[in-house]
Amino acid sequence: MDTSRPVRHVTHAATVPRLEPPVPTTTTTSPSEGAAATPAATTCVRQGSPRSTVDHVADFYGAYIDALHDIGRGVLADALRRHYLTPELRRRLTRWEAVHHQDGVLRTENVPTAWEAAYNDSGMGHCWSHVTLTRQEPATPARRIRLLIRSDLATRLISDIRAAE
Repeated sequence: MDTSRPVRHVTHAATVPRLEPPVPTTTTTSPSEGAAATPAATTCVRQGSPRSTVDHVADFYGAYIDALHDIGRGVLADALRRHYLTPELRRRLTRWEAVHHQDGVLRTENVPTAWEAAYNDSGMGHCWSHVTLTRQEPATPARRIRLLIRSDLATRLISDIRAAE
């Protein structure tokens, strides 16, 4: 065996797909497409980091809303709460939900149709993110709920959810 040349590992193209960079496109739908139609949308790149506190908030809201939309409140939604929220916040949300009869994470009883998260501020061991939830029903104006989310920087766990002012 010739040891003077470095060993090169070859990966078969069939097992690892080659990913091309996404190309921004605009998609439009016609009224004839009915209930499956969605408003014009621009494809965008989504990225994140497990070390980013704001990405942690965005990941939670994306997964939580997907779970509620797909299967409703249940084992998965509860597991996401246990993974992303502090125990103290979960206790406070239980009390808040009993009084308001709404989902305390979303501050509404309906599942949003869109969400976005953005950095707001940080200091004293916490990071604050703005989350905007949008609920759009056919033939009605969009309803937006704006939340201020506090996360602990050391753990990235969400420790408070409040209505943004």
